[in-house]
Amino acid sequence: MLTIKRLDQADARVLIEGARRKAQAIGVPMCIAITDESGHLIAFERMDGGKVTSITIAIDKAFTAAGARKATHEYGEASQPGKPTFGIHSAIGGRLMVVGGGLPVVVDGDVVGGIGISSGTPMQDLDCAQAGIDHFIESLKA
Repeated sequence: MLTIKRLDQADARVLIEGARRKAQAIGVPMCIAITDESGHLIAFERMDGGKVTSITIAIDKAFTAAGARKATHEYGEASQPGKPTFGIHSAIGGRLMVVGGGLPVVVDGDVVGGIGISSGTPMQDLDCAQAGIDHFIESLKA
């Protein structure tokens, strides 16, 4: 029998809050998705002005980060022609994202969920995802 650690709604809201604050600070309205450890959506926010086309991208970034237990930009680097995971972006019906902005959420060494951000550049998305995680980790210490 397995004991699974998983984000709950309160955790998801903390992650979204941290990501939203960073998005507001840089002036880029984002789509923010939070999944559980298996990549299933548990919370989502599209900030006013977040791109409609970024909704699915944010969700799929969180799905990839949680399910694969790997940051999406790491897949981007490894999925170029001649690299070990070339073509992986077409796996699972095209849901695996290889663009920065998706990070696994790790607590005590366990992946408990994923955060995916989209609407900015890959680096802006990644910065907002990291801000969400940083805010979440700080909340655990309080």
